[in-house]
Amino acid sequence: MTLLARRVRPDDWRPSGVDELEPNAMLVVRSEDNRSVIAGPGAGKTELLAQRAAYLLQTSGAPAPQRILAISYKRDAATNLAVRVRARCHRNHAARLDSLTFDAFAKGLVDRFGQVLPDCWRPRPDYEIMWPNDALYRGFLFQQVGAPPRQIGTVADVQAISVKAFERHHLVGSPLPADGWVNPTVGQWVAGRFWQEALHGGRRSQLSFPMIGRLAELLLRLNPMTREALRLTYSHLFMDEFQDTTQVQYDLVKTIFLDSDVVITAVGDNKQQIMRWAMAMDDPFGAFDPEFGATRTPLYNNYRSSPELVRIQHLLARALDQNAVQPVSKAKATITGDACAIWDFPTPGIEAARLVAFIVTEMKTHGLGPRDFVLLVRQRADRYAAVLEPKFRAASIALRNEASGVGDITLQELLPDEVSMLLVCVLRLAMTARAGRHWTYCQEAIGSLRGISPDDSAAQARFAVELDRYAADLRGRYPAPPTTDAVAAALTAEIVNFIGRDRLLAAHPAYAQGGWLDKIVGAATLHLHASSQTAKNWTDALDAYEGLHAVPLMTIHKSKGLEYHTVIFVGLDDDAWRRSFEEDRVEATAGFFVAFTRAKQRVIFTYCGQRGTRRAIATLYQLLLDAGVKIVDMK
Repeated sequence: MTLLARRVRPDDWRPSGVDELEPNAMLVVRSEDNRSVIAGPGAGKTELLAQRAAYLLQTSGAPAPQRILAISYKRDAATNLAVRVRARCHRNHAARLDSLTFDAFAKGLVDRFGQVLPDCWRPRPDYEIMWPNDALYRGFLFQQVGAPPRQIGTVADVQAISVKAFERHHLVGSPLPADGWVNPTVGQWVAGRFWQEALHGGRRSQLSFPMIGRLAELLLRLNPMTREALRLTYSHLFMDEFQDTTQVQYDLVKTIFLDSDVVITAVGDNKQQIMRWAMAMDDPFGAFDPEFGATRTPLYNNYRSSPELVRIQHLLARALDQNAVQPVSKAKATITGDACAIWDFPTPGIEAARLVAFIVTEMKTHGLGPRDFVLLVRQRADRYAAVLEPKFRAASIALRNEASGVGDITLQELLPDEVSMLLVCVLRLAMTARAGRHWTYCQEAIGSLRGISPDDSAAQARFAVELDRYAADLRGRYPAPPTTDAVAAALTAEIVNFIGRDRLLAAHPAYAQGGWLDKIVGAATLHLHASSQTAKNWTDALDAYEGLHAVPLMTIHKSKGLEYHTVIFVGLDDDAWRRSFEEDRVEATAGFFVAFTRAKQRVIFTYCGQRGTRRAIATLYQLLLDAGVKIVDMK
């Protein structure tokens, strides 16, 4: 469908970029009321929001100059939605979508309005981001805070507070009182002491993102005019990955938008809740529906997985939600043999050899590439890579451990990052032929960062000339991939300066968190240099950077949102799963479900007796066996 800048009559609007939407999805796209959408794996949750944005913007359901606010849990989800809307809408319309993370949204509010907070809660304008951990909280509870007043409690009462519960239940567990806690409990007294030390104890305030979220909620609760300005700015709110919403984030949304005219669409899957360890609510949908009067709307279609995989997925889903709807597979099966199996190996060496042989055969049989496969692990990816990588190398197949470190971060953090993707896109534009789609992405993404209006055709044309000249100049000065760290560092720094370092920081406050932008650029520099070592040309180097010709090895958490022809889960045993299974069985089962649902055609679980038993996770095995999955002896 041609993207239109003009207004489309609602009855004439059709989805763009997809063949069709299922009936319930179309109901949500055209809805005028609050909706909670439970959408299983492969249902097209992000696509649903992109189509809803297109409908609202193109039909004036979101009338100009009002905007649509989309807030997500993770940076890559926020970026992905913005990219999809740009692909579905004329740029004039897409420019009226603000796609942010919860953290970036809250930080933007505190940065703009935080100085109107009461004295006791007011951070210094130049506050720094704090990254607390168990050790910091333990030191505060057991060494720093001291004894409370007698009428409140004792040192023993303070030290009885669980380190893991302190942040979730006391520090940011509930909205902040405007004047501080009156007649506080021991937990509130300790939380108050932590807050005041963080806000006023040093030269600069030190705040974590959950604390920033609580300050944002407080300032909007106390300032109705600011709250009303947000309600007037946005006609619609989208919340993606809603199952991962924390109480802090939910309370912020409630304070701003409850009892307003803003129409809210919350989309997620309660069976993929794997962020409870990061303070995700136990049941955000259960809170949202009655409080916001939302209509629960399930999606039934699964566009990713084959019918047999969808059948097994549903049986696993019922272990997490007895009311899980039966999905309908819209994908065709393209393989023969079992769609799912558990392979039992006697040793890790035999396991590695057989997996490599299987992948080689599947690639030849089905015409697949290395990135049609993924090896997933629960944790400690380096330990598995040490055994697997030599076997892959011997078969002339690259295996890339994307959980491995590069600089201060991991590859699986670097690759989906927007700056990393922009660096690659600029280099593809400058150094490779047929770079049309890269030119379009660079013009739209960098132009947006520079504040070039989609309506300003003259400014767009000037920037297009500047982009072409820069690409030609870059190609002339860097005809070959960098052979030294110094050259790679100079190149990445130059591209970041062209994109606009200050613009990146302004548009994405998360890049200022703990020097995250510098960590991304540093990691990109190291990775670009490493990817260039054996490259014959720029295409080879950039392909290696993106891992286009390597089988990825990654952790479950980083696989969420991705999809592969075949998923091989290595190490379904107590050694990998016992601790998480004992701490939170629901979240561990959800992680297991997420791993399974990345697959389009086949899922293989491996077990090796030398690594450990499977008694502690017997219920996971029983779920598979009840679904008819066979255990195959691979001796």
